[in-house]
Amino acid sequence: MIRPSRQTRRAFLGSVTGAAAIAAGAHVRAMSRSEGEPGFQARKGANDRIQIALIGAGGMGVEDTKTALTIDGVKLVAACDLYDGRLESARKLWGSEIFTSRDYREVLARKDVDAVVIGTPDHWHQRISVDAMDAGKAAYCEKPMVQQLGEGDAVIAAQRRNKAVFEVGSQGMSSLGNEKARELLASGAIGVLNYAEGFWARNSPVGAWQYAVPLDASEQTVDFDRFLGSAPKRPFDPIRFFRWRNYRDYGTGVSGDLFVHLFSSLHFITNSLGPTAIIASGGLRYWKAGRDAPDVMRGMFEYPETPEHPPFNLSLRVNFVDGTSGSTYLRLVGSEGAMDVTWDDVTLRQNRKWDPTRAVQKEFRHDPEPAGRKEMLASTTVFKVEQGYKGAHFDHLGNFFSAIRGGKPVVEDAVFGYRAAAPALACNQSYYEKHAVRWDPVNMKVPNG
Repeated sequence: MIRPSRQTRRAFLGSVTGAAAIAAGAHVRAMSRSEGEPGFQARKGANDRIQIALIGAGGMGVEDTKTALTIDGVKLVAACDLYDGRLESARKLWGSEIFTSRDYREVLARKDVDAVVIGTPDHWHQRISVDAMDAGKAAYCEKPMVQQLGEGDAVIAAQRRNKAVFEVGSQGMSSLGNEKARELLASGAIGVLNYAEGFWARNSPVGAWQYAVPLDASEQTVDFDRFLGSAPKRPFDPIRFFRWRNYRDYGTGVSGDLFVHLFSSLHFITNSLGPTAIIASGGLRYWKAGRDAPDVMRGMFEYPETPEHPPFNLSLRVNFVDGTSGSTYLRLVGSEGAMDVTWDDVTLRQNRKWDPTRAVQKEFRHDPEPAGRKEMLASTTVFKVEQGYKGAHFDHLGNFFSAIRGGKPVVEDAVFGYRAAAPALACNQSYYEKHAVRWDPVNMKVPNG
């Protein structure tokens, strides 16, 4: 039905950054997209307006909607939330004529809604996604796709039986950084992959999910019973409602919020289906105030050999009390180099090939020159998006709307979304139950025994 406004295809510009990179022999590279590739949306035709509804008008849902509405032909016609203040805010943002409700089923019943953006707490993702597809709507669901291992099957089944357009909102999946990293890995730029690591650091109250609680929050302005859904019943608690990520009853902790981004990117870059073994540790180190989700977590993962990639190990960590803060990256390490990947840039560091036998011979002859010094001089190439690039969030939603109007399939469907969510959810199981978790990434289930 619609496409985003056409943007330049010279969207990823290789650049040298810093004297150190120049001294290391950095090179300039550029990357562009061609029509038909991910991120290049199908052309807009006649009568192709898409009318959307927002279900869950909190921070991420609102940002998704704002981005969606920058795309040609997208119009918001309805919004749903369980806090009256957010519905009032939606009417102020997008017009008093939009339909608003506390009940998402009323939104799904509307014939003027073509697609929904699901930005609810994690424990509602599965149910609303399935209900939306069964109601004939396209659905864009924020990550992680589900809250618990085992819930993904229902979403996959709903997408298949309805032949629905369904996309999970890990925006980096559509990023130019991931696409360049995938290309570089496939070309052998870092040799044979053997290790990967990722890190996400924060050091602020909002970063640690200590969201503001409105002064007018009450049992009258918040539908707390509906919010609880399948979670344990309890008296009205505005802290749990507005800071739901802090609690395992409603959220998926640091792994479901942040590890899942890194899994999505890694699986896209490597063509991996996921790890077979997961173990996690962490704790509540600083942000303790009643929450039961850790603010520091580390996960270790074993990826088996497949036709698509060699066996490798992965280490991920999140720290909400990092005094340095601001560090976010995914690093892939191979036998001949490594690359640091973000959504907007890739730094490739390569060691020139060298002959280990020759190095050993030099040492045996007591050669005064350190073994392999000349052969191992490194080169660095930095790829960076050009100024004005609209970003992965724009491209990811653009892919979603392009698929609705008959373009290529979405880049993160229910199968991919579950394979990205599962190891993050297994981290939680490992952390809370204090043992390693086995996972079958091919059949997407916990193996018997």
